[in-house]
Amino acid sequence: MTRVEPAATAVKHPLEPLTAAEITAAVDVLRAERGLTASTRFVSIALREPAKEAIRDGEGAAVDREAFVIALNLDDGLTYEGAVSLTDRAVRSWEAVPGVQAQVTMDEFFACEEIVKNDPGYREALAARGITDTDTLMVDPWSAGNYGDEVEGRLLRALSWVRLDGPDDNGYAHPVENLIAYVDLHARRVAKIEDHGVVPVPRAPGNYTPDAAAPLRHDLRPLEITQPEGTSITVDGHEVGWQKWRLRVGFTPREGLVLHTVSYQDRSVLHRASLAEMVVPYGDPAPTHSRKNAFDAGEYNIGALANSLELGCDCLGEIHYFDAVLADCDGEPVTLRNAVCLHEEDYGLLWKHFDFRTEKAETRRSRRLVISFVATVGNYEYGFYWYLYQDGTIQCEVKLTGIMSTGAVAPGQRPSHGQLLTSEGLYAPIHQHFLNFRLDFDVDGPHNSVQEVHTEADPPGPGNPLGNAFRSRATVLARESQAQQVIDPLSARTWKVINPSVRNAVGEPVGYRLVPGANVLPFAAGDASVSRRAAFATKHLWVTPYRQAERHPAGDYPNQHAGGAGLPEWTRADRPIEDTDVVVWYTLGSHHSPRLEDWPVMPVQYAGFTLAPDGFFDHSPALDVPPPSGDGHCTP
Repeated sequence: MTRVEPAATAVKHPLEPLTAAEITAAVDVLRAERGLTASTRFVSIALREPAKEAIRDGEGAAVDREAFVIALNLDDGLTYEGAVSLTDRAVRSWEAVPGVQAQVTMDEFFACEEIVKNDPGYREALAARGITDTDTLMVDPWSAGNYGDEVEGRLLRALSWVRLDGPDDNGYAHPVENLIAYVDLHARRVAKIEDHGVVPVPRAPGNYTPDAAAPLRHDLRPLEITQPEGTSITVDGHEVGWQKWRLRVGFTPREGLVLHTVSYQDRSVLHRASLAEMVVPYGDPAPTHSRKNAFDAGEYNIGALANSLELGCDCLGEIHYFDAVLADCDGEPVTLRNAVCLHEEDYGLLWKHFDFRTEKAETRRSRRLVISFVATVGNYEYGFYWYLYQDGTIQCEVKLTGIMSTGAVAPGQRPSHGQLLTSEGLYAPIHQHFLNFRLDFDVDGPHNSVQEVHTEADPPGPGNPLGNAFRSRATVLARESQAQQVIDPLSARTWKVINPSVRNAVGEPVGYRLVPGANVLPFAAGDASVSRRAAFATKHLWVTPYRQAERHPAGDYPNQHAGGAGLPEWTRADRPIEDTDVVVWYTLGSHHSPRLEDWPVMPVQYAGFTLAPDGFFDHSPALDVPPPSGDGHCTP
């Protein structure tokens, strides 16, 4: 066995993402100690984060740096997991994980298209539709899911569109309906073709570039954001300080942007926050669309699909960017420039009061810190934005845009489960997006409880003679079964994470309130495949006791999995969750019933939630924000 000699690992903090040198070292150590060959394809290489206790106790750089590796072996078709110590340059573990399929890699994306284009049976089916030039074909590799009737193999379900007007044409205007190929990625072949009948390919263009949209509006004047004295942000490595906030920015191939150790005025709020999973179920029973149920994190590694952000387009103002260092399928480090955008922006009023008796006014403007990244998953774009405010509020907002996944019906027909977009039969199926966020709370320390809080009316009677009385009721959720809940806007339901051991000025436990935004539940039947595989989406709130290994609400490997893993499996034990280290899982649902206005590119849809301090402070923490000053009309 060849051993790679230890080398120094210079990082500022144990939560710093892996560097390019560390990725290279991890791969070198694995190849040396385990004899890996070119048949090993790397799915992801990321920091194996140290235990919370090590971070909390301030062990700092003394913590062992480890890389967590997921790989595919092309010889035996198995998925492997490994841990490599970067401190000691040694393999800690390397094991096959039987019965699972790892996430789809980028080279498999492109290989799928070539396999389909070169398949004689598929080309014959295309020719029956008048398509003979496969260079015009766009093949989107949809995950195959698990319905119990799939062919064997590591599968992708390939759907096609055609670029009729050159390489820059919007192919999603021209779907090849009813033609589906199942591609076995391990065998590198089309394993099965389904042809449910020829539907004419819609031919009307759907382009969206400036030349296609001309004439452009001419009355839009420049808007410039300038900060002549620089920003109020400090950045040291991946540590960010802004106003009274402090946090660390992380990034993983599976989750994308991660917030670590979020604190306000040196008081802890969150240990870790990130997107944990998302699924996009379609509501169209047509053969092409009925199995569209993509898990964009667990099947595709949404972080690895992040955009390189551009000033003036994705971000506006004085920007600090964080690069993301990922590994390609050969284990080579790849730097994605400007993967995360950090800036501050004006957000209107923070607070105001005009004393009509003295005719004096006090006004403060709100400023917020913005941390964001954008990922492209096939036809869709997802923007993930975390906002930190001067009053201690944290907001998570998802911006959904891009191009809808389209289908076709025969001219003169109307789709029953979608919106017709053109008279030639182009349509967009109805669908939903469910995103689950893992919120590892540390509200003034690790021992927290979660309360359900709603408002209810008092019954009429002597204590409520005018019938006007109503009050808030708070109930501690003592076990996991009690903490599986859905929103109830008619009762103003929120959930409050408290620290029973820390009291505020009025003797109540300090806390943070999770305030839902607009939300929905799945319309898929309870026994549908997607409902079993994405059981997390059936509840808006889940609470579990912290376990380091419990990271993904649909399980570690949802790709082609039958379901039941993750949150439903963990919570079956109905563990106690009171006065302990808790993790809150919030499911955000965005319902998309397509509109004509969503074509050819969808204006941003917004969805999100808010974490608001509730008794965390003894009074408004925004009182000390200074009054506006400068050349405007508002003077202190």
